[in-house]
Amino acid sequence: MRFDGIVIGGGPAGMFAAITAAQRGQRVLLLEKNDRLGKKLLITGKGRCNVTNDCSAQDVLQNIPRNGRFLYSAMTAFPPEKTKAFFEERGCALKTERGNRVFPVTDKSQSVLDCLTAELRRRKVTVQSARVRHILSEDGHVTGVETQTGSIGARWVILATGGVSYPATGSTGDGYKMARELEHTVIPPEGSLVPLEAAGSDCPDMQGLSLRNVGVKLVSAKGKLLYQDFGELLFTHFGVSGPTVLSASCHLKGEDCRLVLDLKPALDAQKLEARILRDLEQYRNRTMENALVDLLPRSMIPVVLRRLELEPGLQANSLTKQKRRAMVELLKAFPIAITGKRPVSEAIITSGGVKVSEVEPKTMESKKVAGLYFAGEILDCDAYTGGFNLQIAWATAFAAGSAAAEKTGIDKPAVL
Repeated sequence: MRFDGIVIGGGPAGMFAAITAAQRGQRVLLLEKNDRLGKKLLITGKGRCNVTNDCSAQDVLQNIPRNGRFLYSAMTAFPPEKTKAFFEERGCALKTERGNRVFPVTDKSQSVLDCLTAELRRRKVTVQSARVRHILSEDGHVTGVETQTGSIGARWVILATGGVSYPATGSTGDGYKMARELEHTVIPPEGSLVPLEAAGSDCPDMQGLSLRNVGVKLVSAKGKLLYQDFGELLFTHFGVSGPTVLSASCHLKGEDCRLVLDLKPALDAQKLEARILRDLEQYRNRTMENALVDLLPRSMIPVVLRRLELEPGLQANSLTKQKRRAMVELLKAFPIAITGKRPVSEAIITSGGVKVSEVEPKTMESKKVAGLYFAGEILDCDAYTGGFNLQIAWATAFAAGSAAAEKTGIDKPAVL
């Protein structure tokens, strides 16, 4: 047997799992179906790679709406501070930006990928381009894998093939098929951290408008608050996008919902009405569409007036008290009817995957097949934006790589 173990998938989780196992003296084969490693990693963070979030393990868990409790052991063992130390000790300098988001100083994802590939070489991990068709097992234990060119034996296998978002990068759901073949339950995948589609013409009419400081609530049809955030939002031809919307999408589960925007979060209703009165007085001889230019972005004014059933040509000094109060209410609670998510192919990550109750949380080992481990997005765990999803990849990969190395029973000291 040439290799102790095999890692399937050359994304962040796969590379890190291979490095972790090799650090512990394992002979590791990393199989990636693409012609190069890290294709999806290169496009994360708009090409800058949000490596992690500079916070505690507990803070990370609070930003994981699905199965965060399952990740407690892995995240505690490998928190963000260890992620930062790994890269910085290997020459990939990092910086922390707004929201504690951590990026390479170069602002290039390639710097992160270069660091990982250099470590793979240093640890003498064998990297091959091959598509795995099946994971082989016998008597409830992994024995290797079958590729398009033949079978390869191994004592353990780590499955880190990702989800189904950004399929052009290789995330085509291969790992789900292999997991099902070994009798694992796969929660149907759907897009998470994905833009949302909205009803009506209001969003298309404001297409391209970006709001920097806006309060965002996701509310169910029954009025239940599903998610609340503050930050950036972008209107598009199909609906809404931006960081606050992407995180809100994690809570959209096939039910009718609406986004409710606070367009003036710095002002309470009384102060906002006073502000509107000042503008109307200052521009009393102007039409309403020209009297609101200091209060609202140009492209939003026609939408607001339409919702208030006001003519754009109405004189500002003709606005009634009733309509002024209605404007205050609208700006503090601007509703957008959500009709659904954009396709999973446009999602940043995948929600769904291998059912976590079938996986040991401390080791990421399958409860059904000994010697089989999972790491990264293939698991049914996903988080908000801010570097939390990559932190899940590092932590689960570390758990899987460490446990797989110990599982072999070979007395090989860690090489750190």
